[in-house]
Amino acid sequence: MSAEQRYPVLQLWVDGQWIDAKERPAGRDVVNPATGVVLGRLPYATPADLAAALQGAERALGTWRRVPAYERAVLIRKAAWLLRERVEYIATALSLEQGKPLSEARAEILTAADIFEWNADEGRRAYGRVVPARTAGQQNTVVKEPIGVVAAFAPWNFPAATAARKISASLAAGCSCIIKPAEETPATALELARALADAGLPDGVLNVVFGVPHEVSEGLLASPVVRKVSFTGSTAVGLRLMEMAARDAKRCTMELGGHAPVIVCDDVDPQWAAEQAAAAKFRNSGQVCVAPTRFFVQDGIFEAFLAAFVKAAEALRVGNGLDAATQMGPLSNPRRLQAMAELTGDAVDKGARLHTGGGQVGDAGFFWAPTVLSHVPDHARMMNEEPFGPLAIINPFTDLDQAFAAANRLPYGLAAYAHTHDARRVQQISEHVRSGAIGINTYAITQTEVPFGGVLHSGDGKEGGIEGLDGYLATKVIMHLP
Repeated sequence: MSAEQRYPVLQLWVDGQWIDAKERPAGRDVVNPATGVVLGRLPYATPADLAAALQGAERALGTWRRVPAYERAVLIRKAAWLLRERVEYIATALSLEQGKPLSEARAEILTAADIFEWNADEGRRAYGRVVPARTAGQQNTVVKEPIGVVAAFAPWNFPAATAARKISASLAAGCSCIIKPAEETPATALELARALADAGLPDGVLNVVFGVPHEVSEGLLASPVVRKVSFTGSTAVGLRLMEMAARDAKRCTMELGGHAPVIVCDDVDPQWAAEQAAAAKFRNSGQVCVAPTRFFVQDGIFEAFLAAFVKAAEALRVGNGLDAATQMGPLSNPRRLQAMAELTGDAVDKGARLHTGGGQVGDAGFFWAPTVLSHVPDHARMMNEEPFGPLAIINPFTDLDQAFAAANRLPYGLAAYAHTHDARRVQQISEHVRSGAIGINTYAITQTEVPFGGVLHSGDGKEGGIEGLDGYLATKVIMHLP
């Protein structure tokens, strides 16, 4: 049996019921981006399905919130164990539907299991406190309670990790959750849900639905049952969801777009810095919200860095994610191919220098060559729009003030990076670059134990770390005078 034949059956999960395409003929085909082959038929939720998910989540909230945090943690940890046990099967499904190399897919599933465990334990540590009273005999306490039903929306680029953050935080806090994963990558999130179902999660606590995105989001956010919205995706869509949520004062956690700058100072080895930078840039074909994209390299090492970066890009093996030799897979959909062509053409037309790549690879699947441009002017589209693909911009700078101005020019602030071994420069970069996270001599900034989220048009709120659970909890003050 081929890998594509082992792709999971696609379903909805509504109030404990699995619903497949035979029961819901409206939907879409899910396509392997490496081959163009149809993997399966995804059913779309009907208005009645969304209503059932809302009713089930509201009913389940009443009992799930009263389950002790310790027992909730045991169940979520059991689901994490099942994810690790099933890692090869789920990773294959992820690679088939999203395109990333199997090694990256496997690492993502294991990360999702880690996220489940982290949030399970954080749920046990949702502490309150006793506040000294001003009146004799009075007791003032502060407690944390689940905020209510959560509507969550997860993207296609990391369908396991992003969905795991939202699902596990909701459940650990005592909330019920309705999640709409991306329609391009449905199987991965369904397998997370299956692990929770097999671990014993009560019906209705988690629901998984698919459909026309704006119809699903409007249907869920219009309901007063939903009290929390968690979204990962584009800034434009996030702002629209925030507007809808504001009408009913629903709390939001938004992880939106980015356009990460990298400042490369002249005190580092340009060969080493370029190799690290290229590996980070082309991970998941550049389809990463924290992907380094705008490289600002100090004059003294600019040419050496550029040459080494181009060499590293040209050495990458582009191919099917299930091929063990593949280092970079396809883009997830044909829309990204069109975007890469438009952004590259626009930059070259405006004076940028194209050093490698710049075109589609092969005639099957959605492959784009790793692309490197330099001297890209500020008015080029790719300097202002998040490329979300394998495009790298390398421009020179002379002094740090110039680099800071370039890095902070855009209204994004999700991730930023720098290469320097100078302690004074580390301090200056840390203070002057505007971002939710800064990696200095590292691109590993999204670990489970640390909070993740941006500022400005890159969003609001945090996922992960000890801060991640806060968005799913309401704070209540109880002042008791006997």
